[in-house]
Amino acid sequence: MARSLVAAAVAFIVALPLSAQNVPTPREHFGFEIGADRKLADWDQLLAYYEKVALASPRVSVDTIGTTTMGRPFVMLTITSEANQAKLDELHDIQMRLADPRRINGQADLDRLLDQGRTVVLITHGIHSTEVGGAQTAARLIHRLATSSDPAIREILDNVILLDIPSLNPDGTDWVNEWYNQWVGTAFEGTSPPWLYQFYTGHDNNRDWYAFTQKETINTVLRAHNAWHPQIVHDIHQMGGNGARIYMPPFIDPVEPNVDPAIVSALNQLGAFMAASLTSEGKRGVVIDAIYDAWTPARAYQHYHGGVRILSETASARLATPVDIDSSRIGGGREYDAKTSSWKYPWPWTGGRWGLPHIVDYMESGALALLSNAAGNRRFWLRNFYEINRRAVEGWDAWPAAWVIPADQPNREGLAFALRILTMGDVEVHRATAAFTAGDSSFAAGTYVIPMQQPYASFAQTMLEVQHYPDLREYPGGPPKAPYDVTAHTLPMLMGFNAMPIEQWDGAPPPMSEPIPQQDWQFELPAALRGRNAPRIGIYKSWAEPSESGWTRWMFDAHGLAYDTIKDARMRAGNLGTDFDVILLQSQASRSILSGLASDAAPDEYTGGIGTDGRDALREFVEQGGRLVAIEDATDFAIETFDLQISNAVAGLRREDFYVPGSIVELVLDVGSKLTAGLAENVYGWYWGASRAFNVHDTTARTVATYGSRDPVKSGWILGPERIADKAALVVEPVGRGSVVLFGFQPNYRGQSVATWPLLFNALTVPRRR
Repeated sequence: MARSLVAAAVAFIVALPLSAQNVPTPREHFGFEIGADRKLADWDQLLAYYEKVALASPRVSVDTIGTTTMGRPFVMLTITSEANQAKLDELHDIQMRLADPRRINGQADLDRLLDQGRTVVLITHGIHSTEVGGAQTAARLIHRLATSSDPAIREILDNVILLDIPSLNPDGTDWVNEWYNQWVGTAFEGTSPPWLYQFYTGHDNNRDWYAFTQKETINTVLRAHNAWHPQIVHDIHQMGGNGARIYMPPFIDPVEPNVDPAIVSALNQLGAFMAASLTSEGKRGVVIDAIYDAWTPARAYQHYHGGVRILSETASARLATPVDIDSSRIGGGREYDAKTSSWKYPWPWTGGRWGLPHIVDYMESGALALLSNAAGNRRFWLRNFYEINRRAVEGWDAWPAAWVIPADQPNREGLAFALRILTMGDVEVHRATAAFTAGDSSFAAGTYVIPMQQPYASFAQTMLEVQHYPDLREYPGGPPKAPYDVTAHTLPMLMGFNAMPIEQWDGAPPPMSEPIPQQDWQFELPAALRGRNAPRIGIYKSWAEPSESGWTRWMFDAHGLAYDTIKDARMRAGNLGTDFDVILLQSQASRSILSGLASDAAPDEYTGGIGTDGRDALREFVEQGGRLVAIEDATDFAIETFDLQISNAVAGLRREDFYVPGSIVELVLDVGSKLTAGLAENVYGWYWGASRAFNVHDTTARTVATYGSRDPVKSGWILGPERIADKAALVVEPVGRGSVVLFGFQPNYRGQSVATWPLLFNALTVPRRR
């Protein structure tokens, strides 16, 4: 009997391709099984493994498609059958022709492309680095695809071209994994590093899928999305640990209106198939049609580029440390109850041990289910992709004939940024070669023209139009249903330029150039912030730094602005005026600024905040002539520290009475103030949960900006607009020989609110003290 088993094993090894025998297993390379409790491979180990697999397997190639923010290699693997690898250029050409139906020459040509093409799938892992399972799962999934002779795997390889980005944030993968490995076995096992795990954006790095500010986003958009236009994108995430074990689409309402209905239907069936597949394997706690919506394009680039975006979210543990969850701790969630069986959550998870082995198993099963659907329904995915792009090329009835953007506009930064977004998003932007009229308006030669009969017109439309988020309530007259993220993304408002929809041309469209090449931004630092006499600027950088602070560092670096970051110890040391003329506190709760991380969250050197010594030092700094600029949440700290007679007019209101979940508001400026220099009387700003509207009770304070009258929200959603209408939005208060500037709104929303950048720059422009 034993001899028969040995013979069978030898026969199986011989039957494998030679390459499969040479591919090291994860255990052989890492020294432990991927998904083992308390074991995390860092980025260098993972990258070395992918290179070994690619060298040994003809199914796998690996390419460095850029570098990260901190200079690490950013890679993508291409995984498909040996036969497909041999004709990858031909298959790529087929994909690009299906992406642009204008390149297809009739039905016979289309049929040939549908017969010969492959479903292109992009899987991305590890964008949120404390969600450690994704980057680990990549290694196990890639090994399976590189070595398995299972018929189901062969079907995937024959019918699918898989583009796999094993970490969307290698910097964070390294930082989090190194931090975990350093502290495993101590009181700080399972804690997160006390810094943003993406250098500038932290958790916001997956809100960058239309602004394209970060190097990792740019690499992915240019070298994966635009280079291949995949039919399916699978974005692997983790979520909280006390509800369902894994989420897949359908998304809950609302869906952004420029997403093609065939995309919505296709992702619904794919997500439901994945859920059914996992449930059939005995995996409990699978939920669909809950928690996440599909409104903001900041999270869903492919929805505007012909493909579906599958978001999966697997329940978390304490990084790689398992947890034991009692059934009493299992709670509800948005649009489902985790304790109760329902059509969208048919087999509840009832508690128990949960850790990295479960996380990786669920993630790998989800990815394989998706790939199985992509392979078995190859022709559907190609046909659906073609039809979506054909409808875009023909134009939707809901879209104008074109958008026009005058070239000669005061806000050159905002226009350049927007043109970069549109062209990087593969939108065809032309320039009129002669003057023309449309309706009652005249436009000069050189005007930018975006015809809305092109493959990615939906991206242009959603970027340029005003958003009208639906008024969704928990019950009639009740509290609002919160969107998953924000409700507005209108570039002309955020970036301060004019764009006009042309509903139909009066005759023929104007003569136009070929599409302009991809644009880049042109940021110019104000003269007062340059040179030897520029003010010395400090940004408070807490060990609990908010992403808004990181976004501000990114914006300053993009402009070449000189500044220093101020840590807690420097703040507590005092004598701030010897190094700084102005100090910026980005949006951070007063308690967080004062007390910082708790003693059980990190070692002592990272805890404690600025404390009373730091608060006293800031008070002395301002009274002796410095300026403190505080934004949103941090204004509470400034008001308390300096006993300002200013209050938050919307504090404590019920959501039924006042609610703004991320919208664009009108600001009315006092054009006589130095803080508004160079701006018109009206601009658009960003308002969300951390924002403030002020009641000013002190006659020494000057209100520099107010929110607009009657209905201040101009894009997005607001309940109770009268609560902030005409209220103070930006206030400057003299204190001793210095001053305090309070921003109630966010002047640098995720690196996008170009229209209000000048207000922040002006607030930082103070005389340099000798």
